[in-house]
Amino acid sequence: MARPHRSATSRTVLTLVGLAVTLTACSGGADPASSATTTAEQAAVPSDTAATATPQPDAPALLDAWVKAADSGMTGVFGTLTNPTASDVRVVEGRTEAAGMLELHETADDGTGSMVMRPKEGGFLVPAGGEHVLAPGGDHIMLMQLTGPVLPGDEVTVVLETDAGTELTVTAVARSFSGADEDYPSDGMSSMPDGSGSGHGMAGDS
Repeated sequence: MARPHRSATSRTVLTLVGLAVTLTACSGGADPASSATTTAEQAAVPSDTAATATPQPDAPALLDAWVKAADSGMTGVFGTLTNPTASDVRVVEGRTEAAGMLELHETADDGTGSMVMRPKEGGFLVPAGGEHVLAPGGDHIMLMQLTGPVLPGDEVTVVLETDAGTELTVTAVARSFSGADEDYPSDGMSSMPDGSGSGHGMAGDS
């Protein structure tokens, strides 16, 4: 009578072992090949972070900006306007706390052989991927009605505005620059003291 009892026990043990093996197989780690495929698929889908991480083009700037030191009256700001963007940029006006007036000027022949500086019609055009030089005797940013002395080493902040409504903040360092003095007549144009066109009052020959 004991033999059938032992057989039933043996069958029960075998059944439990089989269930354990089955459960182990079902709850085991994922297939390595499947995991690799899932990882590759995830990597192929761009995330929002990757989409927003693309660097934007640099903005226009005035490089090597400097301003001629002056005790009073007026002075000029110079440097190189650069435009690394894909579209032309036109600087049309500006402002500064260092002066009561700011104008964009050019130096040109008045038709009689005399050189005059006058407001630049249309402002300064900086072509896409190019530059526009502001230099003594040429185009420049004129500061008039200075609110105080501009001494060598001082920093003058100028905000330039484009025709697109964007602003460019520039910090120009003052430095000594020798040149002939000039007055600024009421007609808005200033003649060169020597008529040579080699410079203009606040930015003549060094």
